[in-house]
Amino acid sequence: MIYNNVLLTVRNESDINTVRDLMIEQGRLSREESGCVRFDIFHSQSDPRIFILIEQWESEQHLEAHREAKACTEIYKPKVLPLVDRVPHLCDSILP
Repeated sequence: MIYNNVLLTVRNESDINTVRDLMIEQGRLSREESGCVRFDIFHSQSDPRIFILIEQWESEQHLEAHREAKACTEIYKPKVLPLVDRVPHLCDSILP
């Protein structure tokens, strides 16, 4: 399994709702992709500029395919990334 967690911080508060709407669509499409075990998006209650993506993929190949799929190439990369600062964290699970 591959775990990818991403912290997104919206740069301009006026873009929060736009990013939220885009992330809802991106998440919906991502969940339909082959190898997607989990794709959750959280919106911080303490700082509305922060979104947290929790992703789990069956393999590195599935994660790589996700990066070339519609959710990434038509929504995330061209529309979301210009509005946010992004900190990705590829992770290992430490619990059995």
